[in-house]
Amino acid sequence: MRGVALCLGMLCWAVSAVAGEFFQLTGHGGPIKGIAVSPDGGTILTASFDNSVGLWQGRAPQWLEGHEAAVNSVAFLTNTTAVSAGDDFAVRLWNLETGRSKILGHHKGKVMSLRVAPDGKAFASASWDGTVGLWSLQGAAPRFFEIGSNVNDVAFAEGGTALFTASSDGKIRLYDTQSGDLRQLFLSNGFGVNTLVLREELGWLAFGAVDGVTKVISLKTAELIKDITLERRPILAMAASPEGDHLAVGDGEGYILMLNTADWTIANDIKATHRGPIWALAFSADGENIHAGGLDEAMFSWPLSDPEDAPRMVAEGRDFLNGNDSASNGERQFQRKCSICHTLTGDSARRAGPTLKDVFGRQAGTVSDYSYSETLLTSDVVWTDQTIDALFDLGPDVYIAGTKMPVQRITRAEDRADLIAYLRLYSDIED
Repeated sequence: MRGVALCLGMLCWAVSAVAGEFFQLTGHGGPIKGIAVSPDGGTILTASFDNSVGLWQGRAPQWLEGHEAAVNSVAFLTNTTAVSAGDDFAVRLWNLETGRSKILGHHKGKVMSLRVAPDGKAFASASWDGTVGLWSLQGAAPRFFEIGSNVNDVAFAEGGTALFTASSDGKIRLYDTQSGDLRQLFLSNGFGVNTLVLREELGWLAFGAVDGVTKVISLKTAELIKDITLERRPILAMAASPEGDHLAVGDGEGYILMLNTADWTIANDIKATHRGPIWALAFSADGENIHAGGLDEAMFSWPLSDPEDAPRMVAEGRDFLNGNDSASNGERQFQRKCSICHTLTGDSARRAGPTLKDVFGRQAGTVSDYSYSETLLTSDVVWTDQTIDALFDLGPDVYIAGTKMPVQRITRAEDRADLIAYLRLYSDIED
């Protein structure tokens, strides 16, 4: 199922041929969580909720498979090697010429971000297990530093001898990478800090937070350079252009705020996705485009030159609630809780979960076009009204301990009943 697929985007040019033009990369079966651009600019990697990494060098993506849950971050080491990590706690090293990977090690929680050291000989991982991992590419075992709170992002400083960390406790800390010692509590925001961008040569550190705070701080004094906070929240992604002359800020409402870093004025502010938040941002190697990913199953690339002249995005497939404000409560529950991972068609369509068509009476772990975890393959659960109700009442982590299903619940019995009734509309099999 997961081989090479055609790019069905609006413009299907080679990556190097679309600089300064709007284009999109379509083919994933779930939201885009991470984006990386190769040093030579010829390749884009996309990390997705569908458990895959997409490798894009032209019209057809190559799917890099190996992760057992959503992939949150991907980073190039060289033009032909990369690392990725995500909700399966694993950190993988990829040979992009062969499409093969190996596991370098594991965190004990989700890995949210990967950053490569300036010399390219190591990289850091930020995890919700409350640690930062330092990974050598020269054979040494990884080292883990205890931060004490879920870590969302990291940024190397001082040639790789220091590391900034951004945590859910709202604190930005500076660590020594050799000893692992805390050098400085650099800043306290009050609400969780989600993303960091460091331009050491320009003397600033930018951060975005859960409460919508977007600030630029002096590296020398830790004093505020510019507060560019808007009403939108949360801030989920940031990226600086290769020359450092632009800073892109992505928020929970799907906008990209583009800033001129010379004077921190707003260069542009665009709605950059069909629906939902901006989870990933990356500039093209030439700095002419900003690539954006989020809840849509495509990566959109917007030109900086004149994004208002770019083709308007044409909605593909379903919108949230299928564009129907009068949708039933069961459909609403499906769209909110299930649609990102599951289809209601006859195939699983590269989603993070199997199709839910004909789910009633089906034993867990038996859809032929989906790769299950060992927990589901050995489960004796048969999907019925009662088992589906229990799944969302207790939560997947309790009802099927060890599953890779996202941890979520539907607390109201009426909502669970309406979801079950809606799923029955797509099932020819009775329990």
